[in-house]
Amino acid sequence: MKRRDFLFNTIPAAALLPEVIDGYSVKAFNINSPLVQALMRGNLLTDHVLVIVQLAGGNDGVNTVIPVSQYSNYFNARSNVAIPENRVLSIPGVSGTGLHPAMTGLQALFNEGKAKLIQSVGYPQPNFSHFRATDIWMSASNSNQEVYSGWAGRYLNYEFPNFPTGYPNPDAPDPLAIQIGSTTTLTTQGPVVNMAMSITNPTTFYNLISGVTDPVPNTPAGKELSFIRTVNQQTQKYATEIRAAANNVPVQGTYPANNSLADQLRIVARLIKGGLKTRVYMVSFGGFDTHSLQTGADTTTGTHATLLQRVSDAIKAFQDDLRGLGVEERVIGMTYSEFGRRIKSNSSTGTDHGSGAPMFLFGSSVEPGMLGVNPTIPVNANVNDNVPMQYDFRSVYATVLEKWFCLDKTTVNSLFPPNVNTQLQSLPLIKAGVCTGVAPPPPPNRVKVLYNHPHPFDSQTYIYFKTEGGHTLVQVFDTLGRVVATLLEKDYAGPMEDRVEFKAENLPTGIYYARLQNGVEQHVWPMLKVR
Repeated sequence: MKRRDFLFNTIPAAALLPEVIDGYSVKAFNINSPLVQALMRGNLLTDHVLVIVQLAGGNDGVNTVIPVSQYSNYFNARSNVAIPENRVLSIPGVSGTGLHPAMTGLQALFNEGKAKLIQSVGYPQPNFSHFRATDIWMSASNSNQEVYSGWAGRYLNYEFPNFPTGYPNPDAPDPLAIQIGSTTTLTTQGPVVNMAMSITNPTTFYNLISGVTDPVPNTPAGKELSFIRTVNQQTQKYATEIRAAANNVPVQGTYPANNSLADQLRIVARLIKGGLKTRVYMVSFGGFDTHSLQTGADTTTGTHATLLQRVSDAIKAFQDDLRGLGVEERVIGMTYSEFGRRIKSNSSTGTDHGSGAPMFLFGSSVEPGMLGVNPTIPVNANVNDNVPMQYDFRSVYATVLEKWFCLDKTTVNSLFPPNVNTQLQSLPLIKAGVCTGVAPPPPPNRVKVLYNHPHPFDSQTYIYFKTEGGHTLVQVFDTLGRVVATLLEKDYAGPMEDRVEFKAENLPTGIYYARLQNGVEQHVWPMLKVR
């Protein structure tokens, strides 16, 4: 293999756009992620946008949302990091629960009826590894499953099965999803390709919209970098649309300085107002792994307080900017962290990996207030006590897909693993009437030549196909190119639609490919097997 062929074939999709907007590199989210897929659905007549805010590291939910009604037990469990009761910020319409005193921006959104608190969000049998827990949240799998696609990516793959072939096009000229950061995530990974576009940092963003390229050194490594950029410029089909959208918005509201989350959200607001049809944006803010020195001597200060203030201030500035730009009714945001922290603090003035934690939704279309109750704090909490789950995070995702992106429940359920979708709830998170007047999508146009259902699947699935008549062959291959099964080989008298069953009980989890051969026509369809 030639060096250039090697570089081209091994550069990840996210690396194909090194230019940045506002200093952040731009990534195109994988259209196959269930969340991104649901959010970027091209046939759905809605202009709704979802912004996902990842709080990386495992945010301490017990000091983010203070259980004031159980304050004595709370203080006894974590006296070295506990927030003084008289410093806790109140939430309108909610008694016995308050916010960390650094979160004045988010409190203001509650006052305006633009924020929702969901108590104790998690999943059964939680995993306390940062990497594994993050995968679970992004793939919407169970803790004992390994699913290699994201919840947003699966939806996009369902809706746009031929991506990236034929994209962009007049009906879908913009990225399906955009992530601010150096790499695309599992959230938007489809069965085969990632459907998201990434913006690495603010500088890259601004270089992109101004047409500036950072110089490269006159060295072998510099020449390789120059080549990669050339490949990027040749293959990045969305850069023009992003540049045009950004240049449509010369003036924005004020954002806090020295706040990387605010810098990212400022870009998102600019692109939304600028006219991008992108449905999903993802931003990330890290540092929440507070095993030690979580607070200062004054427990309302310190590392965690600084993190929460930056998150709160950034979200408030973003919401105010959306209002000033006249687009706030189109946007909701959602925060999540891969896990919470233990109820009892440790001796290092910190907290250790735990389970359930609060989530926040924000926007003028969210149903304001609190969902759930304060987690129970034991009288004598020990180091193993965790916040029990009240709400499954997959139900939050499913509700967003159904009530914000206006998908029917059958479609929503099909985007989650079979042993997850029977547990999904519709939660009161979005105001009634948001989907009124939104036309339901037509039946998915899956090329109507080859697809499978259910997808993903566990032990078996049906492969649907259309033949024009004559000799017809249906096979299944694994990722190594080996024939796993020949499901059908026969002659048809004329055009018709048919299906065959694919039984996979004894096959490992992973991606498989259905192949249809009908005369000189060949079609291939990716399928995801989960446990």
